[in-house]
Amino acid sequence: MAKSTGRRVPCNQREREGRLEKAKQFAHAAETLGVLDANEPALIDARVTLWVLTGIAASDVICCALLGEHAQGDGHDEAVPLLRSVRPELARHLEVLIQAKTRSGYSAQASSMGTLKKTERSGSALLAHAEQIA
Repeated sequence: MAKSTGRRVPCNQREREGRLEKAKQFAHAAETLGVLDANEPALIDARVTLWVLTGIAASDVICCALLGEHAQGDGHDEAVPLLRSVRPELARHLEVLIQAKTRSGYSAQASSMGTLKKTERSGSALLAHAEQIA
């Protein structure tokens, strides 16, 4: 069976605003968990997952604003190339996040502090750009 290439869905201003609000909520939750978890990092995977969700939602906002559509699908197969088509300098951030998603959300292995720092940087960068462009 051939691997799905995902799909693109059209989006309007309302959807763009909704995705931006979700990105902000995920980032706020990740930051809040960071404060709660500062001395004993037991919530690393939850924080990584929230930064992943932040970046994915922010990427959707960027693509919506510039293309009028965003990628949708479980594997995010089309998300990176779609973002690369409009903001190649940001595509690497989304790649970092998607690579971290499986380990943080579905694996029995814990994510590292290094992964947390990378996902926080990438999620924050995508969110900052989404806020500027929205």
